[in-house]
Amino acid sequence: MKKLVAALLTTSAMMSPAMAEMLPVEKDELKFGFIKLTDMAPLAVAYENGYFFDEGLFVTLEAQANWKVLLDGVISGQLDGAHMLAGQPLAATIGFGTEAHIVTPFSMDLNGNGITVSNEIWEQMKPNIPTMDDGRPQHPISAAALKPIVDKYNAEGKPFNMGMVFPVSTHNYELRYWLAAGGIHPGFYSPEDVTGQISADAFLSVTPPPQMPATLEAGTIYGYCVGEPWNQQAVFKGIGVPVITDYQIWKNNPEKVFGLTKEFTEENPNTTLAITKALIRAAMWLDENDNANRPAAVEILSRPNYVGADYDVIANSMTGFFEFEKGDKRDIPDFNVFFRYNATYPFYSDAVWYLTQMRRWGQIAEPKSDSWYDEVAKMVYKPEIYLEAARLLVDEGLANEADFPWDSDGYKAPTPAEDIIDGIAYDGKAPNAYLESLEIGLKGEQVVVGTEVQG
Repeated sequence: MKKLVAALLTTSAMMSPAMAEMLPVEKDELKFGFIKLTDMAPLAVAYENGYFFDEGLFVTLEAQANWKVLLDGVISGQLDGAHMLAGQPLAATIGFGTEAHIVTPFSMDLNGNGITVSNEIWEQMKPNIPTMDDGRPQHPISAAALKPIVDKYNAEGKPFNMGMVFPVSTHNYELRYWLAAGGIHPGFYSPEDVTGQISADAFLSVTPPPQMPATLEAGTIYGYCVGEPWNQQAVFKGIGVPVITDYQIWKNNPEKVFGLTKEFTEENPNTTLAITKALIRAAMWLDENDNANRPAAVEILSRPNYVGADYDVIANSMTGFFEFEKGDKRDIPDFNVFFRYNATYPFYSDAVWYLTQMRRWGQIAEPKSDSWYDEVAKMVYKPEIYLEAARLLVDEGLANEADFPWDSDGYKAPTPAEDIIDGIAYDGKAPNAYLESLEIGLKGEQVVVGTEVQG
């Protein structure tokens, strides 16, 4: 196989002025998993543009039924790696849910999610939302506009059900963050009760991303948080209204990662570097020249073997704007970011944020020191692998030196209060102080015992 690759690459090098220099990879036939969401784009682009092949890798991309099946596939070795929820490697490594040491050398994107409510709930929310001069709703929309509706449901003994994609998903934490910022309690987890619905005002449960619109239409849930294209699908079907994007909840927040087992990276260090190189090139292509390649990317993603949604539905978010109500299109050029703002660098501070949310809602049941958050982040996020891959690309003339944070200590500068919907700044180096600053959620020595918070 490797001889065949070398021969083919020798031929193609005669036609291409820039070519990745092949590492002596330990494993050249690989299978990667993904969920049908637009933020799997770096995998599709790395495959379709030949970046994996340039590295001597023969890759198969395979859609997975749900996030648990995907994680189990990576742990069992049926998959060599996968497009993952950023919380999955962290949760697995600390033993919440399935236990395994998963690492990531590559962050796949920033932003990319939204929160959608049913038409019925939207009509009830509208009187609580300020309008602009043209009569359209003023954004961002706070969950405070939803609170009277949730309170009414609770008073009538009816559960207010909402969907998210997985207990350790960004979507779960973003939906909880938005609800809590508006005074709606999304519920706690405990070691004995993993539903996450202890003391909840709104009841969150798992629905796979492609099933979100149908579940909303059936009335099983009244709203959901999901990645694209499943918010825009609700608009196109006329069954729901996106009320906020995660860019509006937390500007340029981290989203998916590419996950591999620690064992794979140790046994296949050159293969890991080659994968990371190909993914970096794909991310660069997706964002270069002010997103000039996005229409081509949308065409790729619309194919049934990738996301499989209509071109126009995917284009709504991927090409720089987002549609809320039908016809209410607003410019959000950074709704999907794949390379700008060091989007692909696996920052420890991103990992720490996910861990703080696990602690906030009781998935991490006991208090932890600031140093613990730092240690776990460094167990899972591997910027050293990322920078080694980036250096190889720069040396090969395939990337620019200035595009990478060579001198970073792994932590972003604190996110300012004005970039987060509740007006509370986030500093990854001070996780416990951050938790203390959040009005709703566990902090300090607090633990959930039965249905009560103690401590």
